[in-house]
Amino acid sequence: MNIETECKLIIEKPNPDTVRSMENYTESRITQIYLKSENTTHRVRRREYSDGRVVYTENKKVRISRMSSTEYEREISEEEYTALAQNIEIGAAPLFKTRRTFTYEDKTVELDYYDQWEKTCIMEIELLCESETVEFPPFIKVLRDVTGKREYSNHSMAHAFPEEII
Repeated sequence: MNIETECKLIIEKPNPDTVRSMENYTESRITQIYLKSENTTHRVRRREYSDGRVVYTENKKVRISRMSSTEYEREISEEEYTALAQNIEIGAAPLFKTRRTFTYEDKTVELDYYDQWEKTCIMEIELLCESETVEFPPFIKVLRDVTGKREYSNHSMAHAFPEEII
């Protein structure tokens, strides 16, 4: 178990070629399923990388502040994923996104592209602490800081996807 601290921003979709040229670039297709749970956010994830590799994980999070949560994650088998996915939370739908990840200024930047949005995506950057400031890549145009805004959590988006901000 560890503590995850991150900022979360809605940005204009950057030029794909610019993103692909960044240091340590990876791309994957993610399916997240939120499970029935009390007092925690519980999900399973199927992540298929562009090289064809597939990784399955189970994750449990408990929010401790607007920016931070305790998190437990473990890799699981495809069989465990399939079995756990049967316990999908009532009212939730599987969440699909393409994640493009790269390194900028010694930080891992994650861009999540959702099928429901044409012009925007969500950028997440993990921080060392809540007071840390971070430099954004120059090609990123931030539209709104949604850190800690419940309607933009993946868990909430699995229930009701918010309208795109343009």
